Amino acid sequence: MRVSPNARPTVPSTVRPAASSAVCSTAPSGLRSTGPSTARSDRGSATVWVVGVLVVLCAVFGAVLAMGQAVVIRHRAAGAADLAALAAADHWMKGGEGACATADRVARAQGSRIVSCEVEGEIADVTAASGSGLLTAEARARAGPPMSAPG
Repeated sequence: MRVSPNARPTVPSTVRPAASSAVCSTAPSGLRSTGPSTARSDRGSATVWVVGVLVVLCAVFGAVLAMGQAVVIRHRAAGAADLAALAAADHWMKGGEGACATADRVARAQGSRIVSCEVEGEIADVTAASGSGLLTAEARARAGPPMSAPG
């Protein structure tokens, strides 16, 4: 017996229940069998879960980045305040205005600005701010000669 290459084997058709027999006879009245449509109702649910997880991960990632940026701005303000206070204390002989002008130049070179500057004798007290908008930080520094031990 020769079989042609285009011949397909015959497969017996599956027996399907009639539409009226979809009600389960053992189930309480009003409940129907879910049948083969249950698998179709779950289609696409993984996509919804993946999108939800991605949204949550993006929100967490954004929050971590914002906190990291806030720490960087805080350190920038502290460094600028330290350097500005040292510069003002080093130039105390120019008077308060001259010493604070030097502190302002140093702070601007660091990407910050002076909020307040006070020079009393050889001691300089400087507050510098860095950042803008919601991410703004201020830092205070004090500089001067070392205090002599009582003796």
